[in-house]
Amino acid sequence: MNYRRLGASGLSVSEIAFGNWITHGAQVDNDTAYACVRAALDAGITTFDTADVYSDTKAETVLSQALRGVRRESVELCTKVFHPTGTGQNDKGLSRKHIMEACHASLNRLQTDYIDVYYAHRFDERTPLEETFLAFSDLVRQGKVLYIGISEWTAGQIAEGAALARELKVPLIASQPQYSMLWRVIEAEVVPACEREGIGQVVWSPLAQGILSGKYMPDKPVPQGSRASTPAGASFFERLAGRWMRTEVLQAVSRLSSLAHEAGLTLPQLAIAWVLQNPQVSAAIIGASKPEQVQENVKAAGLRLDPEMMREIDHILEGLVERDPGKTG
Repeated sequence: MNYRRLGASGLSVSEIAFGNWITHGAQVDNDTAYACVRAALDAGITTFDTADVYSDTKAETVLSQALRGVRRESVELCTKVFHPTGTGQNDKGLSRKHIMEACHASLNRLQTDYIDVYYAHRFDERTPLEETFLAFSDLVRQGKVLYIGISEWTAGQIAEGAALARELKVPLIASQPQYSMLWRVIEAEVVPACEREGIGQVVWSPLAQGILSGKYMPDKPVPQGSRASTPAGASFFERLAGRWMRTEVLQAVSRLSSLAHEAGLTLPQLAIAWVLQNPQVSAAIIGASKPEQVQENVKAAGLRLDPEMMREIDHILEGLVERDPGKTG
């Protein structure tokens, strides 16, 4: 495993982080979840990403149980606040009330005294930004949160938040956007804005919701057991990845798979290594439904793709990549 500084901060994170969105508390049983976390630890992963909303708050609890006995100082625990965690009017958003209550609930579920990076999971149009950052400032001063992050904010929102963070002496160091070979909407505006502010990228969905795993083949039915094969998963999958379930995209992905094979890599390894070529990316988040996936995908750490391969990837995907910065969030 390699490690990188998170933005301009002094915090180091593992190049590959382990996330439990969708899996823990929902898609896999607890014993499998524990095995995946052990595989991540064995591979040198120190950065673990979750959120209060994942699996209706169960994901944080499962992660805490999986990390029982691990020295707290040896890992970076990251979670998020914004999405609804209850039915009340104040059980969502980035109001002071919800941030404070949500943070304490996350600390309890994670069985820890502090959160390493606490993300604003989305931008809250209904709450004054000053209120949000004052709440974050208080949590930092209390030692309950060490650093602040944002997820799927636009470049303009990031600039506003960074200005307040400087004024309030809040360490805003991380952005968590979607980023992959197919989804590059952050490159034009978000990444430059973050670079100016010393904010690093911890990217999610480097495999484009499994499209870049190679499991979906052109003109073939979706494989049994995949996310797209279940009624609940199909709706979710369609919303995030349906745009790529087209013959021309899947044919291009097949060509990428051949390119990876020629280089002695799996397609997921190539896809994860690709996002890590961006110097503004501090870490790529992977998920797993079995430990073998962790063991294979962590091999992308430290890989350097030569310029010719990067050009060939762009050539294969020409006309298929989403770059519109207006689709952030």
